[in-house]
Amino acid sequence: MKDREDLAERLAVHATSLQAGHLPPAALKAVRTFVLDSLGVALSGSRVPMVATLKEVAGLWGTGDSARIWGSGERVPAQAAAFVNGYQIHNQEWDCVHEPAVVHPMAVVLATLVAFAEARGGVDGARLVAGCAAAVDVAATIGRAARSKLRFFRPAMCGALGATAGMANILGLDARTARSALGLTYSQLSGTMQAHVEGSPVLPMQIGFNARSALLAIELATRGVAGPRDFLEGPHGYFTLIDPEWDPTEFEGFETRHAITELSHKPFPSGRATHGGVDGLLTLRDRLGFRIEDLEEAYVIAPPLVRQLVDRPAVPAMAPAYARLCLPYVAATALLTGSVEVADFDADALQDSARLALAARIRVRGDANPSLSALAPQRVELRLRDGSQHSIDLPAVLGAPGRPLSEQAHLAKFRRAAASGLHPLPAPRVDALIALVDRLETLSDVRQLVDALIPD
Repeated sequence: MKDREDLAERLAVHATSLQAGHLPPAALKAVRTFVLDSLGVALSGSRVPMVATLKEVAGLWGTGDSARIWGSGERVPAQAAAFVNGYQIHNQEWDCVHEPAVVHPMAVVLATLVAFAEARGGVDGARLVAGCAAAVDVAATIGRAARSKLRFFRPAMCGALGATAGMANILGLDARTARSALGLTYSQLSGTMQAHVEGSPVLPMQIGFNARSALLAIELATRGVAGPRDFLEGPHGYFTLIDPEWDPTEFEGFETRHAITELSHKPFPSGRATHGGVDGLLTLRDRLGFRIEDLEEAYVIAPPLVRQLVDRPAVPAMAPAYARLCLPYVAATALLTGSVEVADFDADALQDSARLALAARIRVRGDANPSLSALAPQRVELRLRDGSQHSIDLPAVLGAPGRPLSEQAHLAKFRRAAASGLHPLPAPRVDALIALVDRLETLSDVRQLVDALIPD
């Protein structure tokens, strides 16, 4: 491996050299898959009432019509579009995740790259594909190198660095300018886990904050403004201040790893760390055929990160953002309804006494996994009122590369998401959008993609 001082340079070189035509078929397919997935959850995210408030606030930043908000078609400046669209992707915790990195890369990346491409015009699908692939490589490589306990909001921060790399790729910048842009983005990174702990609605806004920062960074860099070069390992760089415990060996071979193929689908609109409990309990229920009243108690035994993220009690009057990150509530919902849907975090569902009562019988326990970034393996154990005990081991949780969603399940999720937004896409438009993304690399202009997101 090269010397540590070369890591930032390697990221910049990779970001500016990757081409869509050089991607292997699996990586190209993964780009299409997670672009479609991200667009679907963004359309669904338009249903969240906070969107209206954020549009109002974004309107105070200035006027313009260079980009559009997905699902409504409102024309706004590119920074406003990236801010709102990034929020819509992440606001229901339904977007894809790179588990080893603990990064939701496509939230910042796709919102930023599409707003940038739409405002610029003439950006074809092949450049968007390459930009997304390069962006996820950068975001995931930085994230997966971290060994520190999650304190800062890594999904937004690494996502912004990735988005900057993706825009550098789209523009065909030289590595020096790309590295400067990455340093400029680093200088603006924001977001901590405090909003996560509290279930604050600002949590997904941190995606939008960092999308805006990436756009500003690329505009500054292309105008000759120099950002810090040693943004990774300098005395006040990312790996010094934000994730000081890190492993440089994670950079070995990252240029050919194609991190886009390592992303996990999120079958349910809740924190990824809740999915093991849902997966295991539903599997055991299907296997054993027990009734809700038969369940005495259940335990999800998982790595420390799962406990940090989603081990919280279900309480009356929970905020939706808190409930999506409450494993007992999410798992109880799945047992009672057979799945987890976006409406399960609406006010009436959150006040359901049956869910709260069942959630009280579902607990999380830590295992001996030494990693502070691992979400798997997990184990689910339960005890029935007849005294019998049952368990299931989950080396990988449903949706992970080791247990991927089928194509049918992926498209079914997209259809549910696209139909659940504030302005649901009619079925023919949904079919047309699927077909459009299926030939994403052949589009003459990314604006065609945004056209398909706007209901008639």
